[in-house]
Amino acid sequence: MTSAVRRAGAFAALCTLSLVVPLLGPEVAAPVAAVVLLAAFAVTDGPLFDLLAYPGDYEDQRLYGLITFVLAAALLGALAVMSSMSVAIFVGTVLLVGYGNLAEQLVRLRTDDSTVLVAAFCVTGAAAAIAGQLVSLTLAGELAHTALPILAFLAISGALLAALLRTVLILYDAPIVMLSVGLLLWLLAELEPAVGSLEMAVALSITIVVGGVSYALGAASVAGMLTGVLLVLLTIVFGGYDWFAVLLSFFAIGSLSTKFRYEEKRARGVAEDNDGARGSANVLGNAAVALAAVLGYAASTADLLAVDAELFLFAFAGSVATAMSDTLSSEIGGVFDTPRLITTFEPVEPGTDGGVTWQGEVAGIAGAIVVAAIAFGFFPEVDAVGALIIVAAGFVGMTVDSLLGATLEGSVLGNQGVNFLATLSGALVCALLVLSFAVLG
Repeated sequence: MTSAVRRAGAFAALCTLSLVVPLLGPEVAAPVAAVVLLAAFAVTDGPLFDLLAYPGDYEDQRLYGLITFVLAAALLGALAVMSSMSVAIFVGTVLLVGYGNLAEQLVRLRTDDSTVLVAAFCVTGAAAAIAGQLVSLTLAGELAHTALPILAFLAISGALLAALLRTVLILYDAPIVMLSVGLLLWLLAELEPAVGSLEMAVALSITIVVGGVSYALGAASVAGMLTGVLLVLLTIVFGGYDWFAVLLSFFAIGSLSTKFRYEEKRARGVAEDNDGARGSANVLGNAAVALAAVLGYAASTADLLAVDAELFLFAFAGSVATAMSDTLSSEIGGVFDTPRLITTFEPVEPGTDGGVTWQGEVAGIAGAIVVAAIAFGFFPEVDAVGALIIVAAGFVGMTVDSLLGATLEGSVLGNQGVNFLATLSGALVCALLVLSFAVLG
């Protein structure tokens, strides 16, 4: 057994101490956390230090990894006791991180395949989170009033986010992962998703299929797959299958356009890296605004926000239309010669930030029309005028992307920042136009 496995086992055992909060109460849990923290400061060498130390801890002879881990758990515990965050979410989050990491380290003894390692973390972490929530609710006498599908949804969402963060951070950033997962699950629980066992099973099946197909076809990296799966799951649960249909159109058509004449685009130097597999930053850059709109819609329908839920629906459609337009404009336009800089219309080399072709512009508008047509077909709130607004928002967002590319990309903004601001502009334009028509009408 390697030191990494032994350390993961020790941390998992410490995570189990989180059950002290629902079992004995915060009055006992606080001294327990204080004792563990003091011990972490006091132990500077010997077998116990070797058991708990990360490689970087040896330089300073201090268990900084354990110290930050305990502090993060204590902060989440304090939030659970002093705010609306439930103790069940706190316990579930801590156990998820601890036991998910242990499972990954055990599987790592057999294989280094990233997909298998992520699966081990997610499955075990989610199971530990479900168990932690069940125990906490049982001890509090609240299990009978809790829908079990909600516990599974929270656990799986937390496991996906934790796995994603672990792919973009270093493995020793467990405190950041723990805090991020705890805060997300707190938010999701406040939104009160109304899903039954069948709906949850269908939603999970769809997300797994979408993630697996995108990874198998090389359309997404492991991190990109995790990001897409989490986004799809939240979209289905808080929006519905009609929202998912709009989002799926972007993922499917965008991925196909990336593969369109890929070798030719590679020779021109305008192709996506990693054989076109989208990473987490790329997925988030294009879909973060859409996710925010989904959560905003859920918060509005749950009366947590005093904003018309319909505005969030159009913001969602506008952001997706922008992402679709920009992707098709870049991927289709990239195979044509003589692009022109959008700010001066001077000819530039293919791949120049802010360079556009008329073929790419037409493809981008066509992409916005596809999104608008799907929204028109699925959403009763989207009439013919609403569909035209979505197309206009997609065109505006695509144009903003090109303008930012010509002026700020490379010096102030990266590609993902440009994508984020473009989709944000598309979402805002769409919502504001809808609001303006509502006021005038």
